Amino acid sequence: MAAPALRRYLLLLAQEHLEFRLPEITSLLSLCGGQFSGEQEIRVNSPFWILNIPSEEMARGLMKRTVCAKSIFELWGHGKSAGELYASLKNYPTDKMLPYLQSDSTYKVHIHTFNKTLTQAQKIKKIDALEFLPFKGKVNLKNPEHVFWILEDYGMNPNDVPEEPIHLYFGRWIADGQRELIESYSVKKRHFIGNTSMDACLSFIMANHGRVKPNDIVYDPFVGTGGLLISSAHFGAYVCGTDIDYNTIHGLAPYGIREAPRRMGSQKETVKSVERSAENHFFVSSSYHLSDIFFDLLKFGAEYLVMGGRLVYWLPIYRPEYTEDIIPRHPCLKLISNCEQLLSSHTSRRLITMEKVKEFKDQDENSYLLDGQYMPYRGHNSFREKYFSGVTKRIAKEEKDNQK
Repeated sequence: MAAPALRRYLLLLAQEHLEFRLPEITSLLSLCGGQFSGEQEIRVNSPFWILNIPSEEMARGLMKRTVCAKSIFELWGHGKSAGELYASLKNYPTDKMLPYLQSDSTYKVHIHTFNKTLTQAQKIKKIDALEFLPFKGKVNLKNPEHVFWILEDYGMNPNDVPEEPIHLYFGRWIADGQRELIESYSVKKRHFIGNTSMDACLSFIMANHGRVKPNDIVYDPFVGTGGLLISSAHFGAYVCGTDIDYNTIHGLAPYGIREAPRRMGSQKETVKSVERSAENHFFVSSSYHLSDIFFDLLKFGAEYLVMGGRLVYWLPIYRPEYTEDIIPRHPCLKLISNCEQLLSSHTSRRLITMEKVKEFKDQDENSYLLDGQYMPYRGHNSFREKYFSGVTKRIAKEEKDNQK
């Protein structure tokens, strides 16, 4: 049976978290039953992507989840000049246009420009130039049945804006993304946050990279103030989490990166510290190296994730020493994406997404110990020290001196 013919859609994206956008869209397409083909017309840093999607239903499904995209349109025409756009529109099949141009329908045309502001007179002129299209309905600016968009791209450089757009698009609006969730779930509106509470946008991006769907179980072993679980719960998952910091769980101040990582110990282990909580709970904790955290995390995911389930976590990076070799690996997990968020000139964190592709066996318990790449991972253990060391200050000073 032949695969359904792909239709062309234009995706309008928000210009933030650029590295995270493609993995989010790719993950959501697969969640909706589609796939991201090599035929897509993608300029990674551009706000305009042309996608080939099997159906409008799938396009709407994508927009019900994405926080990286603003809107999606059924693409009727595009070009690198007004002439090319008009020629493209004239070649678009009339039978695909007519259902939305009937005499008993209402419509309006909206103009969107990137990196340039047009006057109202300029907008009207561009709309009037589309009079060759067979519009038969009535214009309704307040509540139209169909909305058509002219979208113009004036490039990425705000200091060198061309007179004419470098790309032009025309399409029928299909749906908006979920950008309003960023404001609805803003940490500013939460009753309790800590200095490490997850930004709402990144929280939803993590849930989308993880392909969280209704009735999934999402577990956060370092739950903190619960930012990631909120987004997963919004998408219909059952959520749970744990954290070593009793005070954080119960609404008292957390410490963030200033506090060295710890784990629960037993009385048989060497005692590093004994803490007393606000309600007379006593905890014995011991040091917990970052490399051990990551390997425990991967081992846990490899053993307990369902096949096709995903592990999504942040990896702190000291940028002068970064190579892809330091990304933790496991034979049961496939690396799906690796996205960097800059924190400073010398530090960043990377959002790592891995998918379970192999059932966990007993021999996978400590497989990393046999891996020749294990030693580079231990570099994570000194991240905290490097973050606060005078070395970072010297690097910043040298960079500043080089710019003079």
